[in-house]
Amino acid sequence: MAAAFELTRPELAGKYDVTVYQLGWRLGGKGASGRGPADRIEEHGLHLWMGFYENAFRLMRECYEELGRDPSRCPIATWTDAFVPDHFCGTMDRAPDGTWLPWAVHFPPTKGQPGDPDLIKHRWTVADYLQRSLSLARTLFRAVQERSGPEARPELATSPVGAAPSELRKLMAELMARRAKGAEYAGLATWGSLIYGLRVLDEVVRLMPRFPGQVILDFHAAIANSARSQLRRMTRSDTELRRLWEIIDLVLAVVRGIIGSGLVFDRRGFDAIDGYDCREWLMRWGASKESVESAFVRALYDLAFAYEDGDVTRPRIAAGQALRGALRAFFTYRGAFFWKMQAGMGDVVFAPLYEVLKRRGVGFKFFHKLTGMGVGRADGGADGAFVETLTFDVQAKVRGGRAYRPLVSIRGLPCWPAAPRWNQLVGGEMLRKQGWEFESHWERRRAGARTLRVGRDFDLVVLAVGVGEVPHVAREIIEQDARWQQWATSHKSVATQALQLWLRDGIAELGWTQPSINISGFVEPFDTWADMSHLTSRESYPLDPGGSSKVKSIAYFCSVLPDPEPGVNTAAAGYPAMRRKEVRDNALRFLNTDVGTLWPNAVAPKGFRWNLLVTPDTNKGPAGKARLESQFYIANVDPTMRYSLSLPGTLQHRISPLHRTHENLTVAGDWTGCGFTEGCVEAAVMSGKLAAHALSGSPPLEEIVGFDHP
Repeated sequence: MAAAFELTRPELAGKYDVTVYQLGWRLGGKGASGRGPADRIEEHGLHLWMGFYENAFRLMRECYEELGRDPSRCPIATWTDAFVPDHFCGTMDRAPDGTWLPWAVHFPPTKGQPGDPDLIKHRWTVADYLQRSLSLARTLFRAVQERSGPEARPELATSPVGAAPSELRKLMAELMARRAKGAEYAGLATWGSLIYGLRVLDEVVRLMPRFPGQVILDFHAAIANSARSQLRRMTRSDTELRRLWEIIDLVLAVVRGIIGSGLVFDRRGFDAIDGYDCREWLMRWGASKESVESAFVRALYDLAFAYEDGDVTRPRIAAGQALRGALRAFFTYRGAFFWKMQAGMGDVVFAPLYEVLKRRGVGFKFFHKLTGMGVGRADGGADGAFVETLTFDVQAKVRGGRAYRPLVSIRGLPCWPAAPRWNQLVGGEMLRKQGWEFESHWERRRAGARTLRVGRDFDLVVLAVGVGEVPHVAREIIEQDARWQQWATSHKSVATQALQLWLRDGIAELGWTQPSINISGFVEPFDTWADMSHLTSRESYPLDPGGSSKVKSIAYFCSVLPDPEPGVNTAAAGYPAMRRKEVRDNALRFLNTDVGTLWPNAVAPKGFRWNLLVTPDTNKGPAGKARLESQFYIANVDPTMRYSLSLPGTLQHRISPLHRTHENLTVAGDWTGCGFTEGCVEAAVMSGKLAAHALSGSPPLEEIVGFDHP
C-alpha cells in the first residue's frame, strides 16, 4: 500500500497506472483485521505502533489529511482519532523464589509527534546512539545513587565538559589511580564519582579518535567493574535495584561494544555485527549472564518472535538489528513510546488507504491469488532478465462483472468484514455453504485462471506478498537468480498464535493492580498481553441492565507458534485445522494454569472461571470450557501470515527493493532489505517507499527516515 500511495501521488501527474491484485477480499496481509459477530474486531495478532515509526505515521497522517473525513459523520476522521498515545508498558519478571512479578514502566511523553516533518533533516548515527547511551547510564546511576542513601563524599566538582584532551587524560588517570590504590576517596568508589566518570567518558567519546581505543575501553572497564562490585552487594534483597542493575549492565555492554567493535567509524554501522546473536554480542562485551537472561531482554525477543523454528529454547536475533531497533525505540520515540489504534488495523489503516487510493484511480482486483511469475530474457540471452508473465487463480467472480465493494459501515466507520460479502459473488451463497477459504494457501478451488503478459497487461511489477509465500510464487526467479537463491536458503520465518477474549469484568475486577498495560516476557504459549478494553465502544455486544456493554474488558494475547515436528505433512489440506486446534489447546491450558498470575480473580480452585467470557449473541451460550469457542483464536501458519525472522548471518542476503535483479521487478515487505530488517509496519512502509523510488525515483531516499545505508 505504501508503494501504491507513493506511485500515485498527485505530483507525479498520473504517470503510473496502478492495479493491486489481492488475495481474497481484504487488504492488509498480517495486518488485516475483520469485523465478526457483534461487530467485534478480529485481528491476526496484537498490533501496536511505536513512537519511532516515523515513515508509517507520516504515511497515515498524509492519508487521513487527503481523505478529509467529516468528523460529524465518521468517528475516526483524523489520524489523532485513529491513534492515541499509550505510555504504560512492561514485562513479567521472575523473583529469586521463582514467582512472577510485573515490572511496569511509564515512559514519559516526549516533544513532537511521530511523522512530524522536521526529522527528515536529521540522520541518526551510531555516534548519536552512543552519546544517548552514556546519558542514559548517568541517569540510571543517579537513580541508584538516590536509592543508596547519602554518600561520604560529593561528586567531583571540576566539570569535564569542554575540557582539552590533555585535561581529560589527566582526569581519567587520576580516577583510575585512586581506585587502584584504594584511597579513602577512591576515584570510582562512590556513585557520585561513577557519574562523574561517565561524564568524563562522554567527553572522551566526543573526541574519538583522538583517544586510543584501548585507553577508552580500560576506563570504561574501571567504571563498569566498580559499579558491578557495588551493585551486586546492594541488589540481593532489593528487586527494583536488581532491575536497575540489569539495565545498567546492558547499557554499559552496549557502550563498550560500540566502542570496541569500531561501529562509530564503520560505514556499515550496526550491520557490521549482524553475524552475532544479540545476547551473544552483549556477553562478548561484558554483560552478565543474569542481565542477558533478564525480563527486559526476554521481552525484546518475545516482541520480535525471535525464536528459530518457533522454539523458545533457541532465541536468536541479529545483534545489529536488535540494537538498532532497541535504540531507535527508546531514544527516538516521539509523543509516546506506544500508540494504540482506536479500532482494528483494517479499520484504522487499510480502509483509509483503500479509500484514498481508489479515489486516485488505483484499480483493485480482489480474489486474485498469485500462483507464479514467468521470467523472460532480452533477445533470449543470458542477461536482461525480466518478469514476462504473472499467473493467478481467480478465486471468485463478482456478479455482473462489477468491481467488488469490500467495506461495510459500522457505527459510521468504514470497516472490512471478517468474511467476504457473499451476496456480491457469483454463486456466493453456495461458496459460503461449501466453506471456500479465500485467504488459505491450502484452498485449491477456483472460479477461473488468468495470465497477465508484459507489454499488454503490465509494464512494472512490485512483488509485495507475505514472506512465506515468496518461494511458492517466485519459483522460476529463485531457480535462475543467484541472489534470490542465497536469500531463499538463508531466510527463515515463523508461525504465530493469537487469542482474543471479551470479558464481563474489568481488569481491576479481574485482579490486575496496575493501570491498563501492554506487557511481554510472560510464559508460553502466550507471552504477550495487551489490555484492549478501549475498543468496547467500537463493538456491538449485548447491553447489561444499566445500558452499558456487557463487555468490560478485552484482552489480546499472542506468541510464537512452534513449527511442527519433522514428518508432519504441512501440505495436507487438514494442516491448518490441526494447528488451530493446537492453539485452542494452548489457550485452554494457559487460562486454567497461567492467567491467574495476571488476573488472580479470574480463576477458581478448579481453573479459569469460564462464565467471565461474553458470547457475541447472548449471555447464555455454552457452559464451561466450551465457552472458549465463542472467543477468537488463530494459528497464523499460512505462508502469507508467517513472521519474518532476523537471524544472525542472514540479513546481508535480503533482497532490497533497490537491487532490481530483474529489469521490471522490485519487491516490498518487511522481509526485504529496507534499512530496518525486522518485522513491523515501519519496515513495511520503508520498503514500500523504496520500491516506489526504485521505479520512479520518488520519494527521495533522504526523505525515508532511518534508511541510512550508502
